[in-house]
Amino acid sequence: MAEQDWIIIGQVVAAQGLKGEVRINPSTDFPERFEVPGQRWLQLPNQDPQSVELERGRQIPGKNLFVVKFEHIQDRTQAENIRGAKVLVRAGDRPELEADEYHVSDLIGLEVFDYNTQAKLGIVSDLYTAAQDVLEVTDANQKKHLVPFVKAIVPVVDLVENRLEVDAPPGLFEI
Repeated sequence: MAEQDWIIIGQVVAAQGLKGEVRINPSTDFPERFEVPGQRWLQLPNQDPQSVELERGRQIPGKNLFVVKFEHIQDRTQAENIRGAKVLVRAGDRPELEADEYHVSDLIGLEVFDYNTQAKLGIVSDLYTAAQDVLEVTDANQKKHLVPFVKAIVPVVDLVENRLEVDAPPGLFEI
């Protein structure tokens, strides 16, 4: 399968204990992907994704980490061998979203235009989550600008046309 057929939902960062559990740093807003048993895929660097069965999982209280148990990973040595693996799901398994909600992978790469002048400002190169989502926009000079991803500043997101429009407050793209 091609890379666009997969969604990265996390990465194995460490072994947990002695019985084959691993810690996962999630990159998804859907925690059930680490808590509900079922098929997932692991991809080690320079290898094709391999199917694995998630037996169980739980979030570590107070941390943005999950501890999961995959079938056939029985001890710490096996768990350490998958450290660094990406945890994947098929792109077709993306959850349905509400209006004005977007998958991060759909936003990365969108062309960014000024809402008023239609001048091209750059391309969405990343998205950061904190108190609110923030788009990283890289301009033609490779300078990065952080844009709050709120309706008042980003009134238009058009996935069909591969673009979004920014009604930037003065100075946002001049810093």
